[in-house]
Amino acid sequence: MPRPIPPLNPLRAFEVAARHLSFTRAAEELCVTPSAVSHQIKVLEDNLGISLFVRDTKSLILTSAGKAYLPGVQEAFRQLVQATYRVQRESQVRALKLNLPPTFAVKWLIPRMKRFKALHPDVDLRVSTSKNMSDFERDDVDIEVRYGRGDYPGLHAERCLAVAVTPVCSPALLQGDAPLARAGDLRHHTLLHDDSTYDDVSNPDWATWLAHAGVEGVDTARGPSFWPSHLVIDAAIDGLGVALAKRNWVRRDIDAGRLVEPFPELALPIEFSYYLVYPEARAADPRIQAFATWVRDELQADGGDA
Repeated sequence: MPRPIPPLNPLRAFEVAARHLSFTRAAEELCVTPSAVSHQIKVLEDNLGISLFVRDTKSLILTSAGKAYLPGVQEAFRQLVQATYRVQRESQVRALKLNLPPTFAVKWLIPRMKRFKALHPDVDLRVSTSKNMSDFERDDVDIEVRYGRGDYPGLHAERCLAVAVTPVCSPALLQGDAPLARAGDLRHHTLLHDDSTYDDVSNPDWATWLAHAGVEGVDTARGPSFWPSHLVIDAAIDGLGVALAKRNWVRRDIDAGRLVEPFPELALPIEFSYYLVYPEARAADPRIQAFATWVRDELQADGGDA
């Protein structure tokens, strides 16, 4: 009789711990404690009758047996994920599951979803928001929007939105004792800060934009901070101060008169863009094709951001 495979939970713990070479980081990914990960690894080692890791106080190292075992375990999980994806797609009408940056969802997608539904009434969108990148082999996600340079090996990455930041505020701030007639007038106003964090070192803050505008003497350390980005936009609409916002997210608010862009000529382009990302192996999925085509059409209608 062939020996049965080890239980899946210990195998999963081994794959994650081997990938991170850390029980602590594996525990964070699996949402358990490091001791629970260590226990699962011990169960697997006892089941196999071999040691998979060399443990000391400073590091976690795979044994030669662990190194030999890891590729097969990872490939097995990949095949399990793909098999699950295929059987779900074939056995039921599946919603298209999107993972988007929060403000992209609020300021770009949701105001347009009626148009997508009108064109594709048989495709339901399930939208989740996160600033973290999905792992398509493990997460239940079909397509994702990522903010970066578009370098995602093994994935189809299509640039959809270029980005520039610009100050915006309530129209009321253009009046009063300190109207925003020139960029230097910002020293008389509260600066609202977008506390979103990205790996992009080019993502500018107020200090960067003011240097770009040639303005000195403005205290950029003061003022309230917000995350996600749409909260700082809402704060500007409510007249709390001046926000430094991505132009893509404030177009509708400017068109509706809720916001104004006092210095449009000083908008600062950003190196990173938003990309539509999905596994190359799923490129033929008609739901993904429909959504990608619709995004291109929407962007073209906006004036060619694609």
